[in-house]
Amino acid sequence: MGSPAPPSPDKGRRWPRAVVGLSVLLVVAGSAGFLADPLHLPDELLAVLDQRASVISMGMGMAGLLVAGLALWVQVRSSAAPDAGTGTAVPPSGPDSPVMGGPALTGAGAVAVSGSHVDHIGDVVYRAPRPRTAGRPTRLAPRPPQLTGREEDLDALRRRLAAAPHRPGVLAVHGLGGVGKTSLVLEHAHRHLHTYDLVWQIPAEDPTVASATLAALAALLGVRDADDTADPIDQVHAALAARTTPWLLIFDNASDASAVQELLPPAGPGHILITSRSGAWPPAQSLELDVLDRDEAAAFLLERTADDDPATAAALAHELGALPLALEQAGAYVSDTGSTLADYLRMLRTQRATILAQGKPWGYRQRVASTWQLSFDQLADHAPQAIALLRLLACYAPEAIPYRLLLDQATTLGAGTGALPRDTAAVNAAVAALRRYSLLSRPVDGMVSLHRLVRAVTLDQLSTRERERWRASAAALLEGAVPDDPHSSSAWPRFAQLLPHVRALLPADSRGLWDTARYLGVSGDYHTAVLLFQEITQQCTTSLGPEDPDTLAARHDLGRWTGWAGDAAAARDQLAALLPVRARVLGPEHPHTLNTRHDLAVWTGKAGDAAAARDQLAALLLVQERISGPEHLDTLATRHSVAWWTGEAGDAAAARDQLAALLPVQVRVSGPEHPHTLFTQHDLAWYTGKAGDPSAARDQLTALLPARVRVSGPEHPYTLNTRHDLAIWTGEAGDGAAAHDQLRTLLPIRERVLGPEHPGTLATRHELVRWADEGG
Repeated sequence: MGSPAPPSPDKGRRWPRAVVGLSVLLVVAGSAGFLADPLHLPDELLAVLDQRASVISMGMGMAGLLVAGLALWVQVRSSAAPDAGTGTAVPPSGPDSPVMGGPALTGAGAVAVSGSHVDHIGDVVYRAPRPRTAGRPTRLAPRPPQLTGREEDLDALRRRLAAAPHRPGVLAVHGLGGVGKTSLVLEHAHRHLHTYDLVWQIPAEDPTVASATLAALAALLGVRDADDTADPIDQVHAALAARTTPWLLIFDNASDASAVQELLPPAGPGHILITSRSGAWPPAQSLELDVLDRDEAAAFLLERTADDDPATAAALAHELGALPLALEQAGAYVSDTGSTLADYLRMLRTQRATILAQGKPWGYRQRVASTWQLSFDQLADHAPQAIALLRLLACYAPEAIPYRLLLDQATTLGAGTGALPRDTAAVNAAVAALRRYSLLSRPVDGMVSLHRLVRAVTLDQLSTRERERWRASAAALLEGAVPDDPHSSSAWPRFAQLLPHVRALLPADSRGLWDTARYLGVSGDYHTAVLLFQEITQQCTTSLGPEDPDTLAARHDLGRWTGWAGDAAAARDQLAALLPVRARVLGPEHPHTLNTRHDLAVWTGKAGDAAAARDQLAALLLVQERISGPEHLDTLATRHSVAWWTGEAGDAAAARDQLAALLPVQVRVSGPEHPHTLFTQHDLAWYTGKAGDPSAARDQLTALLPARVRVSGPEHPYTLNTRHDLAIWTGEAGDGAAAHDQLRTLLPIRERVLGPEHPGTLATRHELVRWADEGG
């Protein structure tokens, strides 16, 4: 039997219209008498109205009762009208209904949303939805009160969402815990709140909480009742797919992609933002958030605390690694306690673990000391090799770490490194596990970096004994990775990679530290070589004694590199004080004693006494030829020095002839591109010019320069010296303008590499003035 037809909407509206019409008529009639006099109606009409006043009044009273009764009857009849076949009220449809458009089907146990009905396919259930709450459905944490240095990231986020090829557009903002991922997406949501018809933030780390939050959204959208047993995720997906206006969902703090995969709506005109520590997201849906720029971090601290100490703010921003959580925590502590940024920096350096556990950062659930604890615990339980790798890397400097190079040493060292991954697959798995929590940067060319606070907290959680054990393992791997020959330019890139870690970890008596210090000098970084040898000398003097051979060796290197750094007189004095001690401890003809004699003579000459230098070196040459032989490298080096200081003492032709005789011997013994051979070529060209042939000097230096660049690099001091001398002899050969141009190009490089007051820089500046007229 068919269902009865529903009542006509037009029929239901006839009674209200009749009641309204009658009421209007009675009001007009009753008002006629009141308005008749002001309107100057005819006297006859006034008389009739006066005679009928009582009748009219009675009629109006009866009509009022009739109107009230009719209205009550219509209301009761309307509310009692049944919905066909269900016994529940039929909500209105149209643009104000909870969902719009035709049926939308999503999910495995699909839910259909069509007009005002929600029904499950397979177990047909028709439920009338709860009426939608007026306004825009919004569930959003408060806007960050101070978001500094994120304009570029916000612009990138907006552009990436707008350019998404499909709807809904999905973007995962990921990065280290405390880097400000949630703050970034909240700022975006608040800035663009007017463009979305719905904004809903879902805590995604707990599936139960996420489901409950989506159930609340389903109820607000009118597709779910309190006693509904349907899956709220399917209901929300269906409702969002059927909407025609933009919406935004934020899945906050997802552990990884798999944790939110089933929660993401598959259709609809919206945007989906995910925050996560995991870095394992498709590149097209990934936005990695880094720490703040150092200047922006310092500006944040100044604004947050109202402190007026920019230098301390910059130093504190550096110590905190510009991590937003740490900056906010520091700002909160300073503001709450009435202390200063300088106070906080001092406590951070002396009581790090304590101070990182204090201060309540606004907008963050945890402090620096605890924000990574859950990650550490999960790694310890499920990826023990990953947590072992993290503890090892935490022992190195907070710079890029060549982890593959270091782990390669574990296979040969063995002791103390048993927990570490060794083969390539195990290393990759450990790195991937750490990347899931963004505890490491993305590996590039075998290098990773570890935020300085992750490093600090990792080490602070270890006992003193464990920390020392891991430091010992890290130092052993590092020592094994340092190259053996600091004079080989092919080894310099590896030295450069390891330098910050050698400085942070290796003791003064280690081979790796000494070789690294010598690499710095040989490669041209004289000032850093001096600083490192000052530390080595002081440590050796304290731990080994002032006359230990290692202490004496450190003093020799310190004197040598002090001279190359530009202080010839200080180098001469240091070596003069060292020579008698070395002679007494090692013997007057020990090779190390003879090396000190050689370098003392050289820096005596550099300090201004060329003749004394020549005479000291000539005497030394006889001893070396007797002890080491005429073609030993040390003997050849002394022959070179004798020739140079002969020229500096005034006999350029003799210097030229001595160097010309030496060069083929050095080519045969050391090779055509050994640094000593190139030195001899350079000085031979110089004294060829000094002896009266500037054109030949220019040509010899022109031929030498490519080899200098190839062997030492384009900005090594040796290369810059060759460029300087080439410019001089180019001018002396008659082309002053070219000389001026070459020197003008060279000067800023020498200022940057050597410093503005280095003797080499001053010489170039002097020659530039000299050739200015020819160049102008």
